[in-house]
Amino acid sequence: MNPLAEAWRLLTSGDLHLWEIVLRSLYISGTALGLATLVGLPIGAAIGLSRFRLRGPTVALVNTSLALPPVVVGLAVYLLLSRSGPLGGLEMLYSPGAMILAQTAIAAPYVAAISLAAASEVPPDLQLQARALGASRLEAVLVTLRESRASLLAAVAAGFGAIISEVGAVMIVGGNILGETRVMTTAIVLETRRGNFGLAIALGAILLTIALAINLLLVSIGRADLRRPWSS
Repeated sequence: MNPLAEAWRLLTSGDLHLWEIVLRSLYISGTALGLATLVGLPIGAAIGLSRFRLRGPTVALVNTSLALPPVVVGLAVYLLLSRSGPLGGLEMLYSPGAMILAQTAIAAPYVAAISLAAASEVPPDLQLQARALGASRLEAVLVTLRESRASLLAAVAAGFGAIISEVGAVMIVGGNILGETRVMTTAIVLETRRGNFGLAIALGAILLTIALAINLLLVSIGRADLRRPWSS
């Protein structure tokens, strides 16, 4: 059968194997993105809004983390979780948990670096004005961050893009086990090697559709927030 025709058949027939892989991918990448946002956004915002002696080298270090190859992250997580590693007793290797840990480590630098840049562009006087109007320190920080909300959403989108399409790290720590750790990217590699191009094309189409949907959602959230009154 023609690969495109086979891909269409799989997409429209509700193939259980296909959608099991998709749902597992969303669970792993979605969880990793949430954790990466919880870690990366506060770090990036804190550095961007602060002024301290070693700020320059710290910013350079955060930006350099963007160049960290995913396979190196996968190797580091593998060594961490292997039997001889410090966390080997958790027996997480070749499990969704190990994949979530690796993807969190990949996405967090993206969220942190873009959040840092966004927070740095907000005028420093804004916090002072908010404090002068009676806002607490936390409220002043939240007001400042709201001014860069569109960029912060872009940070989340960048983090998601970095992990939903990643294959090296999850292959190293997850092993591409059928029914347990196989996700869209690793399945695409496997099925392409097997010559099952229809399934590979179907998974690729779903992956791109999900990425587009997530970005459209984040853009919509940003636009809706921009239309709200400043005082809300």
